[in-house]
Amino acid sequence: MTETQVLVINADRPDIDQPLAIGTEPEMFKLTQHNYKSGEWSFPVRLVKPGTKPWDDTTYLASMRPDPQAEERDQIRDIRRAHHDGNHTIRALTDETGYTSQRVSYLVHKYSLPLQNEYWRAEKYDNPNEIITGQTVDLLGNKLGAPAVSIRQASYSNGLACGYYISRVPRA
Repeated sequence: MTETQVLVINADRPDIDQPLAIGTEPEMFKLTQHNYKSGEWSFPVRLVKPGTKPWDDTTYLASMRPDPQAEERDQIRDIRRAHHDGNHTIRALTDETGYTSQRVSYLVHKYSLPLQNEYWRAEKYDNPNEIITGQTVDLLGNKLGAPAVSIRQASYSNGLACGYYISRVPRA
């Protein structure tokens, strides 16, 4: 059985050209334990094989960084799932996914996701100056105290719901 040659190097400054000790693995392990416990080597050390590339923090940190394209794919997948679940505005997608509205807006436009840039409007039957608006039918329903289904049904024919004319207005 052949014993492997190893180098003991300073882990803070990984320079294999100037090792602290050279020898077989079991002996070097015992030496590092002894010198570390006795306080002779107060810095962290590690065992490496001769010819190993020195440790580079920037390379290590770069390897830990997530792939930006993979991260973007995950984000657009979340946004598409939220869109499929009925969130058709930037605000609703932002609330559902937890991403910033700037990021959601960028991804929605980059991947051409169709949005509804409309809002719901309710105009009082006997007072045209009294207007209630909401970005979603549910929000308008909460403001009027009516179920969203009846508001949506009234909007198809510009009919009345709770004394209000209901309509959908495209945003410019």
